[in-house]
Amino acid sequence: MGQKRIIIIGAGGVGAVVAYKCASVPEVFGEILLASRTKAKCDKIAASIGDNRIQTAQVNADNVPELIVLIQSFKPDLVINVALPYQDLSIMEACLATKTHYLDTANYEPKEVAKFEYKWQWDYKQKFADAGIMAILGCGFDPGVTNIFTAYAHKHYFDEMHYLDIVDCNAGDHGKAFATNFNPEINIREITQKGKYWNLGKWIETEPMQIHKPIEYPNIGFRDSYLLFHEELESLVKHFPTLKTARFWMTFGQKYLMFLNVLQEIGMTSIKPIMYEGKEIVPLQFLKAVLPEPSSLGENYKGETSIGCQIRGIKDGKQRTYYIWNNCNHAEVYKECGAQAVSYTTGVPAMIGALMILSGEWSGKGVFNVEEFNPDPFMKKLPIYGLPWNEEIDKALPIEKEDFC
Repeated sequence: MGQKRIIIIGAGGVGAVVAYKCASVPEVFGEILLASRTKAKCDKIAASIGDNRIQTAQVNADNVPELIVLIQSFKPDLVINVALPYQDLSIMEACLATKTHYLDTANYEPKEVAKFEYKWQWDYKQKFADAGIMAILGCGFDPGVTNIFTAYAHKHYFDEMHYLDIVDCNAGDHGKAFATNFNPEINIREITQKGKYWNLGKWIETEPMQIHKPIEYPNIGFRDSYLLFHEELESLVKHFPTLKTARFWMTFGQKYLMFLNVLQEIGMTSIKPIMYEGKEIVPLQFLKAVLPEPSSLGENYKGETSIGCQIRGIKDGKQRTYYIWNNCNHAEVYKECGAQAVSYTTGVPAMIGALMILSGEWSGKGVFNVEEFNPDPFMKKLPIYGLPWNEEIDKALPIEKEDFC
């Protein structure tokens, strides 16, 4: 395979993990450039990794010409986008112009509307195919590993999958009154929009946080879990059309929800610009500026995350259940690389996805979601690089059978 060159765009908590993990595999990632709007953040990450493994640069990821200049000057084999979802299309445009492979962890959403869907990026499929390059979308944990878990289940355990529940629990405690585990602006936009799930060939919309129930998570116990829309549902029901129902659940503590409700009530989560002292500001962006940086939460973070897929379907004419999950410990992650588990569970899969591209394990021309590739080599890498997984076959699912629509 030989050594390759990559650019990582984004120097938040996830970007730091991606840089750290790529730097730990020098036989593949020969030269690494970490770029962000704020070069000082890149420099801090590079210094923490040491050994001059990481080069740094300043770039405005909204500016396509600026991105093109950066890519042309470094000549990477791949660009890993862990910047904001608003910037997916500008980075894809720059990769298209320079004929460079592309990978991200979250799908595009416009700044002015709290709505995310794959259509904008799927529309690039033919352009990337004509350029002879590939774009891999959503290679974090959810989306990402959850898609690969589903593909792995389909390949090895089912003739038809009928019911899918993706369950995401963060049972950690960072000791802050209120903080988000990834970019506050994106996190709050995601959970305050309407919920949505797939049922019998159509999307069912719900009010935010309307549907909730306690779900039991391995090594954690029961946690209140809320039905949200999450982007992997859109691609999974497309690529696995036998799915009758597909839902996504995430845990939130009552204290977190209380703070969030107050912030909503007073207008601090709004994305509509307001005038303040003669200057236009977006309340949610101001809120982001005063909340703790997600990358700063790792120290003293206790507890663990648990993310997995619970699936019911048919194998050899018989009903089958399958549960596959990963638990990740915040304190252990901090000890390894100074991060917290939410950043780690997103950053590690991005690095493994890059490995899949650069090694040729995953190849093609166009725009792809991760479940379109062979899941097996990716699954083998997960425990090697810090995300071991567990599975239970033909046992009662934590989401009970009668709960399905």
